[in-house]
Amino acid sequence: MSIINNINKAFDHRIRLGIMSILMVNEYADFNMLKELLDVTDGNLASHTKALENVEYIKVEKQFIGRKPNTRYSTTKLGALEFKKHIDALEKLINKQ
Repeated sequence: MSIINNINKAFDHRIRLGIMSILMVNEYADFNMLKELLDVTDGNLASHTKALENVEYIKVEKQFIGRKPNTRYSTTKLGALEFKKHIDALEKLINKQ
């Protein structure tokens, strides 16, 4: 078995890795919080959250706070499981050296 078997392609971009890292330690994060913490553009963040949503690793909730739209994200059970497997695989890879 290859030591990179559990490295997940969905997390191979630093922004997606950042999104998942933030969501793993917070119950949820809204668009602006992710944008600020990751220091990315709206379009960049939107495309990466969409990619994670498409593989069902994050859940998206849209709501209004007052008159302002608010989009918040949280991990799904599948997303949390896959991210943990990914991190474990990276640790194994690093520790092999």
